[in-house]
Amino acid sequence: MSKAQSLTAHSRKRSGSGALNSLRREGLIPGVVYGKSVPSINVRLKAKEVETILNHSASDQILVNLTIEDSNETKLALIQDVQHNPLTGAIIHLDFHAIREDEVIHANIPLSLTGDAAGVKAGGLLEHLIHKLAITCLPKDLPEAIQVDVSTIALGGALHIREIPLPQGVRAIADGDIIVALVSEPKVSAEPVVAAPAKDAKGGKAKGKK
Repeated sequence: MSKAQSLTAHSRKRSGSGALNSLRREGLIPGVVYGKSVPSINVRLKAKEVETILNHSASDQILVNLTIEDSNETKLALIQDVQHNPLTGAIIHLDFHAIREDEVIHANIPLSLTGDAAGVKAGGLLEHLIHKLAITCLPKDLPEAIQVDVSTIALGGALHIREIPLPQGVRAIADGDIIVALVSEPKVSAEPVVAAPAKDAKGGKAKGKK
């Protein structure tokens, strides 16, 4: 199960695109904290602290103990959304979902495949169709990632969501019949068709034009 990471923030009064861009130039990331029983709070965080946490996690959805220093309070929160600059990849905004320890949460967890599928050894091709799994669980049960052994998938076989062994307390949201991975038959390229030589009206081969 994933352990809550410690992260520090300050409340933020500046808003608007100009003010937010100014924060980013100062090495800060704007964010917002919201939840069922708490008013929304605009915050700012040090980019380096955020990047360190994200770079050491398999998922962007991370459980954190978020301390808002100027109000001297700490909230258990899930990093719900991370926005990146489409050109540079830099983090430009964070959404935090403040939660209770007994509150059921929703998260999208990275899903990786391990092992060598039997069908691949037989000449097939492994296709990984779902890379993130939508789940529900209590905060204490939130996994950082889910790994699935595909070694038993035969040629022409498939792995469905219902067949994934999930950690205790974790439940998949999507339909259990959805295919996560499959081993397809190797594609055989068709032999090229050679056109027969054209014939003239008398049944002989047509002569090329001079």
